[in-house]
Amino acid sequence: MVFKLVESAQARWRAVNGAHLVPLVRAGARFERGQLIERPEAVAA
Repeated sequence: MVFKLVESAQARWRAVNGAHLVPLVRAGARFERGQLIERPEAVAA
């Protein structure tokens, strides 16, 4: 039954078109509206 559910869902899945960004996401990078948000430099107090 699970196989049939996955098989039917697979028709609606789309390919990852930003595969080069996956390592950034895994490293904890933030994106807003598709743009990478740079972290501000830490300010020494």
